[in-house]
Amino acid sequence: MSFYLNLVFGVALGIGLIVGFARYENTRSKRRSDLAATVAAFARMTVHDSRKILPAEFYPSWSRMEKKDSYSQPHLMELKVWFGHYLCVYMHMLIIVCIDNVSIDNLQLNWLNVQLEKIWPYVNEAASELIRSSVEPILEQYRPVILSSLKFSKLTLGTVAPQFTGVSILEGDAKGITMELEMEWDGNPNIVLDIKTKVGVGLPIQVKNIGFSGLFRLIFRPLVDEFPCFGAVCFSLREKKNLDFTLKVVGGDLSAIPGISDAIEDTIRDAIEDSITWPVRQIIPILPGDYSDLELKPVGTLDVKLIQAKGLTNKDIIGKSDPYAVIFIRPVRDRMKTSKTINNQLNPIWNEHFDFIVEDESTQYLTIRVFDDEGVQASELIGCAHVALKDLEPGKVKDVWLKLVKDLVIQRDNKDRGQVHLELLFCPFGTESGLTNPFNTDFRLTSLEKALKSGNDGTEAADIAKSSSQRRKDVVIVRGVLSVTVITAENLPAVDLMGKSDPFVVLVLKKSEQKHKTRVVNNTLNPVWNQTFDFVVEDGLHDLLITEVYDHDTFGKDKMGRCIMTLTRVILEGEFTDTFPIDGTKSGILHLHLKWTPQPLPRDP
Repeated sequence: MSFYLNLVFGVALGIGLIVGFARYENTRSKRRSDLAATVAAFARMTVHDSRKILPAEFYPSWSRMEKKDSYSQPHLMELKVWFGHYLCVYMHMLIIVCIDNVSIDNLQLNWLNVQLEKIWPYVNEAASELIRSSVEPILEQYRPVILSSLKFSKLTLGTVAPQFTGVSILEGDAKGITMELEMEWDGNPNIVLDIKTKVGVGLPIQVKNIGFSGLFRLIFRPLVDEFPCFGAVCFSLREKKNLDFTLKVVGGDLSAIPGISDAIEDTIRDAIEDSITWPVRQIIPILPGDYSDLELKPVGTLDVKLIQAKGLTNKDIIGKSDPYAVIFIRPVRDRMKTSKTINNQLNPIWNEHFDFIVEDESTQYLTIRVFDDEGVQASELIGCAHVALKDLEPGKVKDVWLKLVKDLVIQRDNKDRGQVHLELLFCPFGTESGLTNPFNTDFRLTSLEKALKSGNDGTEAADIAKSSSQRRKDVVIVRGVLSVTVITAENLPAVDLMGKSDPFVVLVLKKSEQKHKTRVVNNTLNPVWNQTFDFVVEDGLHDLLITEVYDHDTFGKDKMGRCIMTLTRVILEGEFTDTFPIDGTKSGILHLHLKWTPQPLPRDP
């Protein structure tokens, strides 16, 4: 009997679950249909429709202005009205989607593309005027020296609207929302640059065959209770994936004038980089208010010590490469630093120091490119590398070896191009200097470092740093005595015919050229020295210790390899013992003990 009762109960429960699931699916399907209808309705709305729903007082003052009361360029006002309206519609759509817990990553924006095509004639006309007024001054700033003027004679973006291919919402705070839009554009613009050379020759240059793809970032901030729920919009080109274009002289051939094409192309790319590429951002106020806090501000400095490179690819047929390095955070000409050239060397030692302003440590990279100097000809790229600033701990020195590659975007080349050695220190504004001596912090500070310590928001400090960077690089002076104990070496390569070596070590302080030498230990691959040498160091943070291992020979000496190190670690730690690989040998390590005894400099009166 109980069997039949259980059977009836099970069947009833199963039917109930099926009915309940079916109703749930119908409800869910209806909710999604309603959502789709709502989104479609939003997409079909016009400014006139939205004004029927909301009273005029809910709109920002700029959207209620008549053309006759607006700016001297009426289409700029019209662009802002259209842009503000569709931005609000898009935000409303996102809110609805989020309520239904639908994933919004890479959401297809077909509805936005359709609407953008409708309003593109208005956007084209207004945006063309905006580009002309904002980009021309930057073109003039980066104008090649061979030109006397560089201006637009024609500028229209054509009839083809861009296509938005995806959207994502980034994690943010309660004060704002950050959105990223993927965009592609194969446009048919009519852009003509009117250039004049120093000799008075005028050339109309047409920019053709533009192909662009990239990621734009929109920041809605601050969030407010008043419609449209945010006070201003910041937009920036977060990532430039592709930018192709060709230059052509109207009625002529640009290649007939050597150097003009490359110079103008570099100028255009610099203008784009310096005007809208992240972390630079353009701010559009929607509601009245002060939005200066949204403007780009430096957040700190990055000190870079370019130490050396090893194993560089030889680009010369006769002799060796003549390497130099170009280092930058933003690839704008006046912010890129170039090292000296080391002639005929595949293992150069630069020992140069550079400082950079950091605007966004969470997204920016330090990039280094190593070139072979070809004299009057164009330099040839040996390799490049980069390091993310987010991987640097503020106030802490980081020693890195970076492997050089052919291209940072497409890394399909496995060829060994060498390595470059850097020492990095990121110092945020408003914090104490990360370089301190644990045994004696009472060393002299330069006026620049004092200014950096006293800056609160970084603005004043950044201005001082920028103006002083050309006058003084050594922001901290550290003087002391460096004691180096050469303990032992292990597994040195055999140089003599009998399978042994007669090793000794030469120690050199690079800047002052002080030199010491150990005794020769005969007939061994694992010598023991235990010898200590002292160096008087005048500028510890800007010097190098070079230890070279040699094999003594009756008729001279044979170099086995070397170790190169900065003094930063021993200054910070005071004393340490460590093992160092010997570069240039197939095997071999060197055991060293380093000790730092500080000698304070007299204070400035």
